[in-house]
Amino acid sequence: MGDAIVLNYEISPDDFTRAGEASSDVKGKLKQLGISPEAVRKVAIAMYEGEINMVIHAKGGGITVEITPVQIKMVLADVGPGIPDVEKAMKAGYSTAPDEVRNLGFGAGMGLPNMKKYTDEMDIDTVIGVGTTITMVVKL
Repeated sequence: MGDAIVLNYEISPDDFTRAGEASSDVKGKLKQLGISPEAVRKVAIAMYEGEINMVIHAKGGGITVEITPVQIKMVLADVGPGIPDVEKAMKAGYSTAPDEVRNLGFGAGMGLPNMKKYTDEMDIDTVIGVGTTITMVVKL
């Protein structure tokens, strides 16, 4: 694999039926590229959690995935409300998801903790009223 492979996805707000399509697509492409099953699993979980967060909390957004021989970098950029308290949001079980979202089985407050758990690097850049960009890296 020479140059980086870059994949772009648009995430629709409030569309739970399609949530997970981007991470599923990336998972398939990584398998085709012969990426290790462990790395594929980590990317798929972290990206899925991020994707669901974008659907629940933000007005959608975009995900860019960059695959190189040394790492897989995921940049999730949304135009949501921003995260008022990142430290609190990183605590397992903490969620601001509304009841109707919880009733669908989402919003258990494990999104950000899982994203951190399954990546080697994670950076959260959030501005209240503007949006949040989360950059995650899984090393190969």
